[in-house]
Amino acid sequence: MKAQPTRYAKSGDVHVAYQKFGRGKLNLVIVPGWISNLDCCWDHPSSVAWLERFGEYASVVMFDKRGTGLSDRGKGMPGMDERMDDIRAVMDHAGVEDAALFGLSEGGTLAALFAASHPDRSRALVLQGSLARFEQWIKDQAAFDAFLGYVRDFWGTGAGYLRYAPSMAGDADYQAWWARRERAGASPSAVVDLMNLNRQISIAEILPAVQCPTLVIHRSSDMIVDVEGGRELARSIPNAEMLELSGDDHLPWVGDDLEMISDRIEEFLTGTKPAPAIDRTLATVLFTDIVGSTEHATRMGDEAWETCCSAMTLWSMPSLRGSVGLRSSLWVTVISPHSTDQRAPFMPPWLSLKGQSNWGLKSEAACIPARFG
Repeated sequence: MKAQPTRYAKSGDVHVAYQKFGRGKLNLVIVPGWISNLDCCWDHPSSVAWLERFGEYASVVMFDKRGTGLSDRGKGMPGMDERMDDIRAVMDHAGVEDAALFGLSEGGTLAALFAASHPDRSRALVLQGSLARFEQWIKDQAAFDAFLGYVRDFWGTGAGYLRYAPSMAGDADYQAWWARRERAGASPSAVVDLMNLNRQISIAEILPAVQCPTLVIHRSSDMIVDVEGGRELARSIPNAEMLELSGDDHLPWVGDDLEMISDRIEEFLTGTKPAPAIDRTLATVLFTDIVGSTEHATRMGDEAWETCCSAMTLWSMPSLRGSVGLRSSLWVTVISPHSTDQRAPFMPPWLSLKGQSNWGLKSEAACIPARFG
């Protein structure tokens, strides 16, 4: 899937950029983390695959929050209520009456606030790597000063990807993408303003007002948001489900467990377990039949017959070069009065074999004819 057309919803005097994609019947709004850029979402295969999975069963709307990405910047730093209302503006412009909400990281706080404020428009809530209080993200002044130091000295280099996606360590392409995402998401001065605004985050008091079904997902060693953030969300939202997993990645599109998480989200939102993936391969199967195999095996004995079949395998190997697909072992059963193990293995290629129909073998039999089909 390629980058989608960008449209703009008006929220007060601010233009909020959003994109819409997917073919499912369920409406889903993705509320991003503290910075984002819609176009960058389509520039890395891991992010694209994650979004495409949502698009298989949902009609998805995602947006850049005001002050970030493709949305208006330089309009001042609004409070959480105004930023939360941008979700409403985007839904109105996109023609979405009600929707499930997926909130990532800091975006989860806005999604939860929206669900509590607009229960009639919130069908379900999924919060991943999110928090109830700012200190679950940046625990004290020393940590905040260290973050500001990163913004001052390294913003735009992508070096911070190691904390957001430690499983991608050493992946130069991923770091380059993360660097572009930083630069396209917000300027250094805008980042500082945003983080000073985010220090106001404290939504614990409103969480009991969330009425829709809620799934909270958090990795126990998340290096950005402490797992206690997810645990408090799950404790405070009535009847919320908690999916706590091992791992230290913060981002939902990386990690060994991402498929399992995507499956769980789909099941939670649709009520149906996703069908297992089936790997289909278009292939040609080679069948070989050694003419008079039983008689030859009886006359040659087990050892010579196994050598014969192994030689046949080796003879067919050159035809595998350059082929795609899989090679599978096949056992041929022969009837031999001498045999203690009546199976002789050979490996047919998955592509048609072009060659002679007879082949020679230097053993007890000078030549054994074989049929190929």
